[in-house]
Amino acid sequence: MADGVHVRLRTVGDGPTALGEAGSFTLTVDRPAAAGGGGLGFNGGQLLYLSIAACLSNDLYREAATLGIELDAVEVDVDGAFEGRGAASSPIAASVRVRSSAPEARLRELVAEVEQVAEIPRSIRESTPISIDATFESPLR
Repeated sequence: MADGVHVRLRTVGDGPTALGEAGSFTLTVDRPAAAGGGGLGFNGGQLLYLSIAACLSNDLYREAATLGIELDAVEVDVDGAFEGRGAASSPIAASVRVRSSAPEARLRELVAEVEQVAEIPRSIRESTPISIDATFESPLR
């Protein structure tokens, strides 16, 4: 069975600034100041695109090891936009730069393999269902 992933997000103070946690790792999440936040961290759209970039980078290294290709460096840029409140992302474009002494044909094979197996892009492309279960509490007095 595959390893599960659990993350938690908790607001700081009165919000919307929050700390995201995954095991011992933390990340600050916020809204831009112009949108009512503190502008102190990544917003949700940035995190979505960053997760795509992270997945592509990690999987390039994973698959390169499987194929016996040594990578010196990887850089991934991801672009997209949210055109309005409640809008889904515009088409997402990823640009990958790989530094390696391997022949270009092998690197193209590597990128093609990662394009097929990278879990986060696949989840988005295949529209993974998301369920939301909510509980409600009264403030402490």
